Amino acid sequence: MTPKHMNVESFNLDHRTVSAPYVRVADRKELPHGDVITKYDVRFTQPNVAHLDMKAIHSLEHLFAEASRNHSTSVIDFSPMGCQTGYYLILQGEPDVPATAQLIEATLTDVLQAVEVPAANVVQCGWGENHSLAEAKAAAQAFLAQRAVWEQVTA
Repeated sequence: MTPKHMNVESFNLDHRTVSAPYVRVADRKELPHGDVITKYDVRFTQPNVAHLDMKAIHSLEHLFAEASRNHSTSVIDFSPMGCQTGYYLILQGEPDVPATAQLIEATLTDVLQAVEVPAANVVQCGWGENHSLAEAKAAAQAFLAQRAVWEQVTA
């Protein structure tokens, strides 16, 4: 039975056929005035096999969101996936996957050097106690260790 086509791109992706970790273009939108945004699927763990813990996800979100903007003015958003297997990185324009991978690599290298999670407090965060710098660094290190295969989405 073929599943019904869904409005959300990732719901149409057969998650059994991908091989994480990877970086892929998930969507491209041309806005009414001609601007383009591109959404990347930055998959850290194999869907339906492994996932990131919430403290790692939350802390890596803060670290990446802050540090990535030191490398690019095109970053719009870096959001965790509800399934806890990765993130969506939204960029202005249409940078290709190799250029986006370089941005991710530079940012995660910064994460490994971090001494604290930015804005990990009750004033600046909606769940300020839910952070772990060590878990975020471990997730970043594991993803960076597989850098050679990021552009290969399927096995």
